[in-house]
Amino acid sequence: MSPGRNEAIPIGKPCETCYRRAIFTSGPVMTARTATLIGFCAILLWSTLALFTAMSGRVPPFQLVAMTFIIGGLLILAITALRGQLSRIRPTPASFALGLYGPFGDTALYYAAVKTAPPAEANLIHYLWPLLIVLFAALLPGGALKPRHLVGALIGLVATGLLVSGGLGAGGGLALGHVLAALGAFVWASYSVASRRFANVPSESLCITVLGCAVPALACHLAFESTLWSLTPVEWGGVLGLGLGSIGLAFVVWDIGMKQGDVALLGVASYAAPVLSTLILVLFGYAPASWLLAASCALIVVGALVASGGGRKT
Repeated sequence: MSPGRNEAIPIGKPCETCYRRAIFTSGPVMTARTATLIGFCAILLWSTLALFTAMSGRVPPFQLVAMTFIIGGLLILAITALRGQLSRIRPTPASFALGLYGPFGDTALYYAAVKTAPPAEANLIHYLWPLLIVLFAALLPGGALKPRHLVGALIGLVATGLLVSGGLGAGGGLALGHVLAALGAFVWASYSVASRRFANVPSESLCITVLGCAVPALACHLAFESTLWSLTPVEWGGVLGLGLGSIGLAFVVWDIGMKQGDVALLGVASYAAPVLSTLILVLFGYAPASWLLAASCALIVVGALVASGGGRKT
């Protein structure tokens, strides 16, 4: 029986109805393997999220959210128009509200975190979201909180503690950015779990959600920040990289992967994002290489893998 518009879809099991739909395609229905490969692209795009955020430099957080969401929303809209799929833009009020909570809330918190704490530390704390998704899914009806979930959570907390204690040793300690990064992880994990209830909302609808998220961001910017337009080429590069990649394309390809691909495999693959992201920060000089950073990164990945049971399907 096909799920209703707001009927919950089991976590870790792709919606059967969505297999029959070609989201962002106009030809035959996309295979699960193709959708999974497309979903992998989101992980690669998100591995550049910290780099582009650091590159954006002096741009105030809410201004950055507004700019990048406008760029991303227009990109999704342009792709939809070129594919002749404008008729598929039909978000529901509930899915739109969830988008305001998830993409807008998480992105604003993440941008602010990277700008108020060492980028690598804030980035790794934010990447506790794969672990939180596993924990939240276990608490849903039909799920069960098992010892491996608690062990995985404990390992993730140890990793976070290592990052903060390292800051204490250097005269830093717990910064506002660390707290914001943790809140962002919670928002994105809860949004991801809740979005399974709207698995049959076409991905094209994200253009409305993303453009809609720019409105409260712009309002917050005008109320609390001073507008900065005199950006350097590096800062413009960061803004465009975020808008076109981490916000625009990433949201769409992740949505396709979640709705039509192998959710379990994509969930496990997402644990590679903090490793790639931290490595890119180090390579581009936005974070110093250290054993503490490497150990924390490894612990976050191990904690998520332990909590998910090594990615085994049930």
